[in-house]
Amino acid sequence: MNNILLFGPQGSGKGTQGEKLAEQLNLPLVVTGNIFRHHMQEGTELGKLAKRFINKGELVPDEVTNRMIGERIQRADCEFGFILDGYPRNLDQAKALDGYTTITHLLHINISDEEAVQRIGNRRTCVENGHVYHLIYNPPKQEGVCDHDASELEQRADDSEEALKKRLAIYHDETEPLLEFYNQRNLVHDIDGEQSIDDVWKDVKSLF
Repeated sequence: MNNILLFGPQGSGKGTQGEKLAEQLNLPLVVTGNIFRHHMQEGTELGKLAKRFINKGELVPDEVTNRMIGERIQRADCEFGFILDGYPRNLDQAKALDGYTTITHLLHINISDEEAVQRIGNRRTCVENGHVYHLIYNPPKQEGVCDHDASELEQRADDSEEALKKRLAIYHDETEPLLEFYNQRNLVHDIDGEQSIDDVWKDVKSLF
């Protein structure tokens, strides 16, 4: 059983590594943003709740996010494990996650803030399913088109330099403290995210 958390600041490449690891281990990659989109598109009770906050530019409350994640990781395809990207983001979410499952690994893919700002400007995201590309390091085969589902690639509004610096500040303040929370359980594996994608992947793969 591998119940894996992917951690790292914006631009660290954890989405790319998550996709590789999911394929390697044959586990579902559970991405918080994709779950929000699914619930909102389906018009579920949780989706309607989340949409009210997102439309006002506010963070979705932990209680709603926790319920979405808890429901997702209890589905049949997660019976033998999962890879979580984008959750938990704070200590309250981490404690809620403990109520649903036991985490076995935390992969901390680390890069500097300067590297994050440089990378994010070239990031593009698949509109349909959230697959992530980088125009320099991991470009799509066809410009502007996702390799996986042929949907359009876009630059997210929150990938501007000003927005990114705000998100990095939140990451350092709220999410980084979780490293100590999980380090007390000897679950944290630090990986140098400023290597090439292939070298980061070698370090990730060596853990399993």
